[in-house]
Amino acid sequence: MQSACVNEIVNRFNDQADAQAALPMKQYMRNQFEFLGISSPARVALTKPWVKEFKGMVEDQLEQAVKMLWDLPEREYQYAAVSLLEEHKKKSGIDHIDLLEWLMINKSWWDTVDTIASHLVGSYFLRYPEQVAVYTEKWMVSGNLWLQRTALLFQLAYKKHTDVERLFSYIAMCKDSEEFFIRKAIGWALRELSKSDPQAVLRFVKQHTLSPLSYREALKVINRDRNISDLNDK
Repeated sequence: MQSACVNEIVNRFNDQADAQAALPMKQYMRNQFEFLGISSPARVALTKPWVKEFKGMVEDQLEQAVKMLWDLPEREYQYAAVSLLEEHKKKSGIDHIDLLEWLMINKSWWDTVDTIASHLVGSYFLRYPEQVAVYTEKWMVSGNLWLQRTALLFQLAYKKHTDVERLFSYIAMCKDSEEFFIRKAIGWALRELSKSDPQAVLRFVKQHTLSPLSYREALKVINRDRNISDLNDK
């Protein structure tokens, strides 16, 4: 089934490929990936019925199909692979995290890693909480910025269920990083937490020296709400 799955999306995408549209897409991603030139709305329209058609795949078939898509040169196929994984995420087994880890360290960039981190890894750890420490602690000391970014971002949708102690510990471990994507992830994670626990975020930023980028991003929602409150008080 996995070959049919991949062949089907390749045929659908090839019918919509636009070489001229692909050029700015490639430039936007710093010429790291080839593109077919399919706009995001068109790609979603093509992908949505496709993932439904192949939702019956078992996990081994899914992994093979995803890796085949990951090996194709055009970036739209990696996006399709992520969409396929999202369709199957509620029935993935405990070993599924190894596939997600493999995806994060191959053809790595924010456009795939962030979705995998917040949608797929986050969902996986809610189903298998005993795996959180096993993998995220390993990722934090891996030296791989994308695995570290995932350890910072996987709780983005957790809101009040965020393991604040773990998040703060990981931020403290890498707050002095020179990597833009780590600094940005720190600010993003704190900004999302501030929507459910602003006082915890305020205490943390007062007690730790963050990069200007992390600090600015962390307080964006808090400062916005303060400004709205000030306007309402006038």
